[in-house]
Amino acid sequence: MPTIVFVSPKGGAGKTTSALILAEQIARSATVTIIDADPNHPIQSWAAGPNTPANLTVVSDADEENMIDVIEEAATRTPFVIVDLEGTAAKIVLLAVSQADLVIVPSQGSQLDAAQASRALRVIKQQEKMSRRAVPYGVLITRTNPTIRTRTSGHLMNTFREAGIAMLNTELHEREAFKALFAFNQPLSHLDPKDVSNIDKAIANAEAYAAEVIGMLRASQEKGAAA
Repeated sequence: MPTIVFVSPKGGAGKTTSALILAEQIARSATVTIIDADPNHPIQSWAAGPNTPANLTVVSDADEENMIDVIEEAATRTPFVIVDLEGTAAKIVLLAVSQADLVIVPSQGSQLDAAQASRALRVIKQQEKMSRRAVPYGVLITRTNPTIRTRTSGHLMNTFREAGIAMLNTELHEREAFKALFAFNQPLSHLDPKDVSNIDKAIANAEAYAAEVIGMLRASQEKGAAA
């Protein structure tokens, strides 16, 4: 029953979008609870729209006083739990990371975002010291151009990898369909091609991203079983 936690100190990195896309993809074949711990509750608002997957449940009453209990309760109901955290509250981040089987750190390919991603990685390392266990994680590069790689973005990704920082191979592209999720309060599969362009390409990107995350979870479980 894996718990996947999304952490990013910087707004605009695509944290909530990344969490929702993953939850929506998992809900195609399994039940999933997404804990919307953002004070603005964007995912709860999205779920109030039509065609929300029957396999997807949104919980929005988590805070630093009950986060662990909320995660544990969700894990008893669904095999997957996804946590979208407020970006700045350190205590709630530590609590959620303490329960994580995988932490995803969304980051755009800019120097400013890379610096903020490094802050999130320090939180993960802090939790590892406190709990005396390794916390699997991966940096997810978001809002990239699917056809053009900028020199700055490429340089930062290489810098991350050279520093031994785990990176997802899949990037989440800048797609109108990902923005339209919240504009129309619809899953990707229910967006209207008359309103939104390149939905098929966005779905393919989302599927590749979800498949890589599931692969990371399986690899982590196999490593734990072999230890």
